[in-house]
Amino acid sequence: MSALPGEAALRDARPACFWLDRPDAPEPAAPLREATTADLAVVGAGFTGLWTALLAKERDPSADVVLLEGRTAGWAASGRNGGFCSASLTHGLANGLERFGPDMPVLDRLGRQNLDEIGATVARHGIDCDFERTGELAVATQPWHLPDLWDHAAAARRLAAASGAPGAPPELLDAEAVRAEIASPAYYGGVWDRDGCAMVDPARLAWGLRRACLDAGVRIYEQTPVGAIHPEGPGLRLSTRHGSVRAPRAALGTGAYAPLLRRLRRYLVPVYDYAMMTEPLSAAQRASIGWRHRQGVGDMGNQFHYYRLTGDGRILWGGYDAVYYNGGLITAGQDQRPVTFARLAAQFFETFPQLEGLRFTHTWGGVIDTCARFCVFFGTAHRGRLAYAAGYTGLGVGASRFGANVLLDVLSGQQTERTALGMVRGKPVPFPPEPLRSAVIQLTRASLARADRHEGRRDLWLRTLDRLGLGFDS
Repeated sequence: MSALPGEAALRDARPACFWLDRPDAPEPAAPLREATTADLAVVGAGFTGLWTALLAKERDPSADVVLLEGRTAGWAASGRNGGFCSASLTHGLANGLERFGPDMPVLDRLGRQNLDEIGATVARHGIDCDFERTGELAVATQPWHLPDLWDHAAAARRLAAASGAPGAPPELLDAEAVRAEIASPAYYGGVWDRDGCAMVDPARLAWGLRRACLDAGVRIYEQTPVGAIHPEGPGLRLSTRHGSVRAPRAALGTGAYAPLLRRLRRYLVPVYDYAMMTEPLSAAQRASIGWRHRQGVGDMGNQFHYYRLTGDGRILWGGYDAVYYNGGLITAGQDQRPVTFARLAAQFFETFPQLEGLRFTHTWGGVIDTCARFCVFFGTAHRGRLAYAAGYTGLGVGASRFGANVLLDVLSGQQTERTALGMVRGKPVPFPPEPLRSAVIQLTRASLARADRHEGRRDLWLRTLDRLGLGFDS
């Protein structure tokens, strides 16, 4: 009996993140091995920490900034994601309108400005990360997706008019038009936002920001996990394995990993996301799918796929299974999940049957810091001397720069347009403690999958979450 197309395609895949699996990755900086001082200490060298350190030096070039990272820059979620750099600060339009309606014109304008500034930073520092402002295509893969798709386009156009942000309005595509963009028999329609998203190589972006930080004079210590943060005199003391940093202010951007503030455990859960990368497509394979405009793509299911082309002509294919391991377990072994990769491979060839025979070269997973409102939240501790940002829920590549600016505004005591936002002032609903937390999350995952199988009809549990303002449908 011959192997299924998906199984054969996975046979030689390397169990490693494609973006990070590079021989030219930067050599790690030396760990901290002494007691030192700084004007600002930043914990975590993912996008939040890297942007915070770089923007702090841009605001005040004389500031002494120290950046502490437990592994290496970009090693966790920042280097493992799909490389969608979105203008959205709210994990998409629907989520933003539901939770931050009156502020959405401002959030839309600030988000698009933030994306412009990311592109300008990449150009100014010569960061070679394949930054492409291609936009994103939302596709209906079931007929029942179409009403939500049209509603989304209408809401996006209204918001664009209200915010006054420059750029073309989203373009509505019927089945013929969307298949002319990308040749897939799975598509029934689409909405193309030409200006609201860029594609990027996330690891190279992280490494480029790391280099920009070093060039600006930031002191970076890698392989230096912070064990504790305590008040000391007028400032804070950050303890590491072989040293410490004393600073009057600190910024925390560690995502889902081991929160250094106990209060964050109430708001964050680690959810695993999985992705795969194909080998480069041949000229004939590229011609068979079109995709001339190189948009990022996401479908409209509750269990959704995201996919895109890379600079060297591969397809990244990910999503669908968002997995919470009971108890919030995070282990290296969970970076690989064969049952998910087999499912994703089968779905890939259902979407692109003309690519049968294409092989996957890499499979990987990683942890997303998820909160109940599905987008970043902020707070302070130690009498305002420490500020944190967390809970991006998968759309942090772009939003992390906005988050870094919020952290610096808060730490400096500035009242800005950003700090006045309800998003910045409020908190998500906390998750219940274990074991109830695991039960609630698994019930929600099962209900979302059931809705996808029944034309989007939401069961009593999902309708209850909707009434409580905790619903999620993308």
